[in-house]
Amino acid sequence: MKSSRIVLWTLVAATLLGTAAYAFRGPLSLAAARRMAGDRLAADLLATLPDGLHVGVCGAGSPFPDDKRAGPCTVVVAGKRLFVFDAGSGAARNIGRLGFVHGRIEAIFLTHFHSDHIDGLGELMLQRWVSTGNQSPVPVHGPSGVDTVIAGWRQAYALDQGYRVAHHGEATVPAAGFGATARPYTLGADGRAVIVKEADLEIVAFAVDHAPVQPAVGYRIRYKGRTLVLSGDTRQNDAVRREAQGADLLVHEALSAPLMAVLADGATQAGRANLKKIFGDVLDYHSSPEQAAQTARDAKVGYLLLNHIVPALPLPGMEQAFLGSAPDVFAGPIRVAADGDFFSLPPGSTDIKLTRRF
Repeated sequence: MKSSRIVLWTLVAATLLGTAAYAFRGPLSLAAARRMAGDRLAADLLATLPDGLHVGVCGAGSPFPDDKRAGPCTVVVAGKRLFVFDAGSGAARNIGRLGFVHGRIEAIFLTHFHSDHIDGLGELMLQRWVSTGNQSPVPVHGPSGVDTVIAGWRQAYALDQGYRVAHHGEATVPAAGFGATARPYTLGADGRAVIVKEADLEIVAFAVDHAPVQPAVGYRIRYKGRTLVLSGDTRQNDAVRREAQGADLLVHEALSAPLMAVLADGATQAGRANLKKIFGDVLDYHSSPEQAAQTARDAKVGYLLLNHIVPALPLPGMEQAFLGSAPDVFAGPIRVAADGDFFSLPPGSTDIKLTRRF
């Protein structure tokens, strides 16, 4: 009988405590939110990073719907300078999740103008403008055609610009800082263009093969002796192999033909002939994981990071299926990129440190 009373009173006490906790959860959550808001808005990863070349994955996906990977986007930090390469859907959000302040972005570089590489530009332009009250638009570098893309985004956001200046005031959101400025460049006879050339930093664009998409480029970024190469979207390509010679980190797009065949079979069963055609078409202007591994092996790179993952990999174990025989081809470290991956390459070293930012 005594034990029954103890059990009863224990249940009553637990109920009362639970009721009290429920009653106070609103104030407790608000207090926690106040602390978190201050910490979050004060955070600026750029200010705390050690010197070196740093690479953050803000989008490892493709046009395929993918809950785990946003549209193509790579953040590159050279010393204290912040650059963004491609701006797919979700780019702005994930750049913030990585810990960066959008207003610190010095420039954006585009590889080509497929929708999945530019459909996050509007949001990114907006956040870069308002987050620190920038007084000049963000430069967007790209091959021929970039001026058309930027003009379209500026026009689409022109009414929004007026609303925000009228509401918040010129001192808070200077009208002159709105949007972006196109910085087109022309590739030389050798298929290259030097965009930035300084004592410690060099950014070079080079032509790749993504036909019928033309122009399409990759980028080679060198900072204090460390080198990163971004392939952009491309078939297996001699230019990528050339530019990646001896690079520390090669970020290379990859598409799995066997997994695409699974989707094509599904489209057939569903009677979706248009999708089956698209699933077949995309095979001829991308690289397989094995081909990316061949390029990494032949170029003697230090680390291979596969991105622009096609198709999506929603189930456990699919990354292994996606890689296929790539690990047998390239003996160095190889990884299927995930949003939130962050690589640090300190100067005067061959070290490559991978951390997860989210």
